[in-house]
Amino acid sequence: MVRWAMAISQARERLLAAAVEQATRDGIADLSLRELAAAIGSSHRMLLYHFGSREGLLVAVTRAVEEAQRANMPDGEITTADARRLWQHVSDPKLWPQERLFFELYAHALLGRPGTEGFLEAVIEPWITTLADVLVKAGVDNTSARAEARLSMAVTRGLLLDLLATGDRDGVTQAYERYLQHGEAFLRYLQNSDAQEPPAGQPAQPHPDR
Repeated sequence: MVRWAMAISQARERLLAAAVEQATRDGIADLSLRELAAAIGSSHRMLLYHFGSREGLLVAVTRAVEEAQRANMPDGEITTADARRLWQHVSDPKLWPQERLFFELYAHALLGRPGTEGFLEAVIEPWITTLADVLVKAGVDNTSARAEARLSMAVTRGLLLDLLATGDRDGVTQAYERYLQHGEAFLRYLQNSDAQEPPAGQPAQPHPDR
């Protein structure tokens, strides 16, 4: 029984890895489950067995990508230069299909669509915890760090949604640059003050992800 369960788990992980690679290379948002199965050398039946539905597979792929992005976060301070490079990456038009998929799944999860269970929890709280931990290491108290992390995530995802809706990469990037200026002011405050509470209205370090 244990070996059988391990084999099932390993088969699922192989399929998921292939789907993530397909999503990264060519995108998967416009593929039916049968088309996706063909693209990764599997079958419609096997994907249904392991993921339950097309939505279940797409959620699993998105969660895997999010986990990989968090794993690549620096352990120490996220500099403005780091944030700027990451924004250039996530705002690249080549990633827009994947990001449209992310927001599509976000909407489906808000509506409680089958296959999206646990999606919202997986793409919100882990990022808040990761970003808050960075801020705590920089000297911010835990309550303020979580509030700043939530604000940072909301601003970045909001700007990405704006970008997808308008296609105005220059305008949205200018807005992000303005946010980075506020972030720099916040970092200067931390460096020059022994106070635990940041000044009102000052955001935390920029959030590098969606």
